[in-house]
Amino acid sequence: MITSPAFAAKRYCILGLARSGLATLDALMASGAQCTVWDNREEARETAVSHHPDVVIGDPMEIDLAGFDGLIVSPGVPLNRHPVADRARAANVPIIGDIELFALARPALPPHRVIGITGTNGKSTTTALIHHILREAGVPTIMGGNIGLPILSQPPLPQGGVYVLELSSYQIDLTFSLDCDVAVLLNITPDHLDRYNGFEGYCAAKARLFAMQSEDHVAVIATDDEPTRAIAATLTSPVEVHAADISATEQLAWPALQGPHNAQNIAIALAASDALGLDAQRTRASLATYASLPHRMERTAEHRGVLYVNDSKATNPASTAPALGAFPRIHWIVGGLPKGDNLDECAGHFDHVVHAYTIGEAGPAFADQLEQVMPVTRSEMLASAVRSAMEHAKPGEVVLLSPACASFDQFRDFEARGDCFRQVVDALIAQDLSQQEDAAQ
Repeated sequence: MITSPAFAAKRYCILGLARSGLATLDALMASGAQCTVWDNREEARETAVSHHPDVVIGDPMEIDLAGFDGLIVSPGVPLNRHPVADRARAANVPIIGDIELFALARPALPPHRVIGITGTNGKSTTTALIHHILREAGVPTIMGGNIGLPILSQPPLPQGGVYVLELSSYQIDLTFSLDCDVAVLLNITPDHLDRYNGFEGYCAAKARLFAMQSEDHVAVIATDDEPTRAIAATLTSPVEVHAADISATEQLAWPALQGPHNAQNIAIALAASDALGLDAQRTRASLATYASLPHRMERTAEHRGVLYVNDSKATNPASTAPALGAFPRIHWIVGGLPKGDNLDECAGHFDHVVHAYTIGEAGPAFADQLEQVMPVTRSEMLASAVRSAMEHAKPGEVVLLSPACASFDQFRDFEARGDCFRQVVDALIAQDLSQQEDAAQ
């Protein structure tokens, strides 16, 4: 794990003891800090005590916060609404996250560099892609932040290593000292507006990643939308890239990176790799060996000439739109817990949809909209939608789960939704193959 003498003898209060909270507790205790922790779940508190008998259990809504060196919260805590924020400010205690602790620990680590990647859509793919490029180039690297293991739980890199961090706006909100050697912004579309003072507040959260940079460090921005162009205009010499820099012909050589949204991810990854001084030819060659992340345009199966793609991570219309643009003939499974009233951001690719299958809470409203322009099956449940799509799809077509919605109406998270899609597809294919065998006997 990552530890630092900077935390020795300091006092921290940790709110939330899920994976990142426990990793933070481990790192701080190993560094000689004194920690008070709280989680509403009794089993989480018991786990913390079993790992660290010296830890203090205390609810930050009840204890005196004066004298603590920081209140460490999960990015999921809505600071604009949670009363703990006012209590911490009144006690003059900074509210921070584990990324800020990583930033404070950096001086004690072997010399290294950090890439920070943010944006509304494409963060995870771009983070994983840059991490892959670095590994292929023989550079010691780990990825963390909003992807993979908590950064503090991972072993420090040797000299010359590169930490690749996916950073949500919530994580940036809790970070004040992260000076990225390369800071990356992919795109900005309306999202998480319940946490900010309008869309402008959300954009400002993303822009803070660059405000923390030293003047000699590199900013890489995909200026394909107005909010990113506005942020780029405030910087001295950003490296600007565009999805159009990558041709569809080029993309054919990189199977896991199809579609216009991945063109932007590729352009960013190439620019970031160049900023790190990597060999351009070797970087491009490594794109061919990249494998897509689970639930992000993941090719899960091919049967009877039909491709099945799991894009469960597409939790808003802006992230679904490029998925629809990636294939010419699509059976589209859409719906869930809506983040908006319509699918207007996807309309530019409706001509790619052969048939739509609506599910979840948003299903009826989406069906009403889509029936104006395409055939629609009101499926309600994901398994029913997959079965109907499999019955309708013809060779050369794609069954695409790209819901444009959150998952919480029917699933724990987008991973559970994607896993369900994969399992249903596999089961139906197995059933079909079994029926073929029986008919042949």
